Amino acid sequence: MATKEGEGEVKKIVTEEEKTFAKNFNIMDLADIPTGLPPHLQLQRTRVLCKNDAPIHTASVVYSGAYNGVGVDNSVKLENFSENFKVDVIEISNDGMELTFDMIGIDAASYNVFFFVFTMQLPTMAFEKVFIANNTSIVQDEVLAQRMGLVPIAADPKLFEYLSENDQPNEKNTIVFKLHAKCAKGEGRKKVLTKELIWLPKGSELVKESGDPNSKPKTYTSVSRSQEESFPEFTDNPITPSYPDILIAKLGPGHEIELEAHAVKGIGKTHAKWLPVATAWYRMLPEVILLREVEDEDTERLVEACPEKVFDIEDMGNGRKRATVAWPRNCTLCRQCVRENYGEEVKIEGIQREKWIENVALRRVKNHFIFLLFAFLSVKIESTGSLPPDVLFTEAVKILEDKCERVIANLS
Repeated sequence: MATKEGEGEVKKIVTEEEKTFAKNFNIMDLADIPTGLPPHLQLQRTRVLCKNDAPIHTASVVYSGAYNGVGVDNSVKLENFSENFKVDVIEISNDGMELTFDMIGIDAASYNVFFFVFTMQLPTMAFEKVFIANNTSIVQDEVLAQRMGLVPIAADPKLFEYLSENDQPNEKNTIVFKLHAKCAKGEGRKKVLTKELIWLPKGSELVKESGDPNSKPKTYTSVSRSQEESFPEFTDNPITPSYPDILIAKLGPGHEIELEAHAVKGIGKTHAKWLPVATAWYRMLPEVILLREVEDEDTERLVEACPEKVFDIEDMGNGRKRATVAWPRNCTLCRQCVRENYGEEVKIEGIQREKWIENVALRRVKNHFIFLLFAFLSVKIESTGSLPPDVLFTEAVKILEDKCERVIANLS
């Protein structure tokens, strides 16, 4: 559009080309509005950005109308979950007691559900009652009973029933062990280990005190038949503590401990002694990005700055070296790689100054968790020994499935 200046005024002159364009203009001929999130919003939605001082964008955007303005449906749908969710087993230890796996495609709230089930809802067998017949050691009775309660027992809880307040202890709901350890006078101190616990498949051997001397003696369990007969699994594989060398107490010369310990089925929500895992934790999958080519001297400085050896040096030939991100899963977010002062001398307003160069971006993937049992977070499970970690995982999924079915049944 041209303009023409007159005396004290400006007149706008519309050209013929502009008139033709306005006459033929149709809004439907314009290109479609771009769909999807802009890159910066997509980054905020899917990543936690770990800055030098603190992480940002830590919250998860889970409500459906969050991105309606840009035409993105953010609602949670079952079909999307089924397509995106997966579990990748990363590592199983040689002894089979540790499992590391990745859970991909769900948010932190869902991971917390798995964590709660792992630690609080999976049943195990643990000592609930300890009957002390004799204890002359320096360990008080209540402390000794507590230590006994924390001893893991290698017995499949699925084979046993829960013991309620109104139930009588029997071979289907109670496992009985006895311990009789003595340190003779003149000997040195003796360690009492869990390998000295002896399984009693026929139930308790301690007789209850009765006010009637004519009554028939009764023990603390009512067993109709031996647990070896009730559970053929234990005939060739007797019930034992998970580890034989756990220290229960130390006896001095002349000290003696004689007791009976009764194990029952329970869950970690009731008491920590029923926890099926020694460790269970998860973290978001680390993502380490090089924002520029780090070469030559800066390469060695960057590699040395990382204590977890996330970076490696690539030989480019002709004496040139370049930094690469070799093991991003090792990143613990110590931020040493972003705290190191990589800079270059620049002239700003006539003054020689050092300009900061950002080499590395540290991020966490919000829907990828590493589960360590203890995954995207990666997950790792470390079992106490009562059940293998792969069994713990499948049992936890069954419990979670049962909870979901009950909720759906109640809603319908």
